[in-house]
Amino acid sequence: MVLVHRSIPPRLASDRPPLLLLLHGIGADEEDLLPLATALDPRFHVVSVRAPHLAEPMGYRWYAIDWTATPPRGDPAEIAASRDLLARFVEEAPAALGTDPARAFLLGFSQGAILSLALLLARPALVRGVVAHSGRLARLPGPEPTPEALAGTEVLLLHGAADDVVPAALGRKAGEVLSALLGPRVEHREIPGLGHEISPESLALAAAWLSKRLDQR
Repeated sequence: MVLVHRSIPPRLASDRPPLLLLLHGIGADEEDLLPLATALDPRFHVVSVRAPHLAEPMGYRWYAIDWTATPPRGDPAEIAASRDLLARFVEEAPAALGTDPARAFLLGFSQGAILSLALLLARPALVRGVVAHSGRLARLPGPEPTPEALAGTEVLLLHGAADDVVPAALGRKAGEVLSALLGPRVEHREIPGLGHEISPESLALAAAWLSKRLDQR
């Protein structure tokens, strides 16, 4: 497949299981979010994906950041290129892993959350739902998504109120923009006292939200 990854088959086996992709943040790799799988619904085939670019001083990144800008600015060309690689990976998954193409979910943290939302908005037919933790929306070239194109998708935004890396205000702004497109199919939860990290509380919220989407089928 087009991206390096680690795969954990569903603990509760079924024909054509739902797919859950885990997308890490800058400086991490495919091992970083993999331990979350034990707390998530056993029906998922969980795949943790490695970002395509080396990061300094360690790990990998989905896109470069200009730290000299205020606020720091992501490279839109690299965001778009990584988004397109991720789209290819999702397209390849049913044949390679035996997953259900109608039930592909993404759980991304930080840069991984930004990529998850970028893919949702550009290729909504590939994505059933997104959990975006500690992320924001990226402005990218291309046509604006329509509410009709997004009609089959849902989003959970999770953010730490004390996040000093991606400020919580950016998560709230993402919620406003997405709510205009998806309406009540967007949920936004801001966790008091939480910084730029996944906590047991936010993981439990993500797990419950994902399980509910599988139960709705």
